[in-house]
Amino acid sequence: MTLRQRQPRVKDKKHLDYIRSLPCCIPTCGDNTTTEAAHLRTSNIGLGKDDHGWGRPNDEWALPLCGRHHREQHDFGNELKWWASKGIDPFWLAMTLRRS
Repeated sequence: MTLRQRQPRVKDKKHLDYIRSLPCCIPTCGDNTTTEAAHLRTSNIGLGKDDHGWGRPNDEWALPLCGRHHREQHDFGNELKWWASKGIDPFWLAMTLRRS
């Protein structure tokens, strides 16, 4: 059996401050007063996104959500279905925001 070594949390305060300065990324929301940095928890190995979100999030994969939508993201159960219901590819958005 091969054990996978746990990766350290990737922290980037400057990027999180930038994410929090943006309005909620849900198109129909309009709330730009309570933006939180919501970490994408689902992995996508092809894009280099490991499953760090569970207890050790990678700040590079944070997205701007208002408090209400951030709670929905966590409570929905299937994160990718939640993002799809909003018409958003969270991996593409996170990668785009990292380049901004």
